Amino acid sequence: MKVLTKNTDYAIRALLALAAKKGSYLSAKSIATEHDIPYQFLRRLLQEMIRHNLIVSKEGVQGGFMMQKNPDEITVTELIEIFQGKVQVSECMFRKQICSNRARCVLRHEIMRIEHVVQSEFEKVTIGKLLRDLEVVNQVSSKATTIN
Repeated sequence: MKVLTKNTDYAIRALLALAAKKGSYLSAKSIATEHDIPYQFLRRLLQEMIRHNLIVSKEGVQGGFMMQKNPDEITVTELIEIFQGKVQVSECMFRKQICSNRARCVLRHEIMRIEHVVQSEFEKVTIGKLLRDLEVVNQVSSKATTIN
């Protein structure tokens, strides 16, 4: 079971990079290099984020990618749904066939409750919140380095 796939993880990293450069364009190459994301993989993710109006792109020397949507309005749930589908803890579908035990499954309602809790918790986490958390972590880290 994976709650977050590489697609979602890399998309979050890319959006954090773009959110940190408010109003500026960043190249896919610089994002890939700085955040250790395979370049071709990142290009595909960026195109998907353009399709969902999260970011915009501009060609040319001064071009690249830039945030279109407010980082505080982009939730982890939204990114999971774009890159993975609905939040799922269990697969009640196997090769597009409904599980034969679905009607009698004693775990199903608990799993659905847990999925709802996970989804609502991810709804509270936005790119803006993660960026602020990252800034705090970086400040603490730089102070610790200065002390040593």
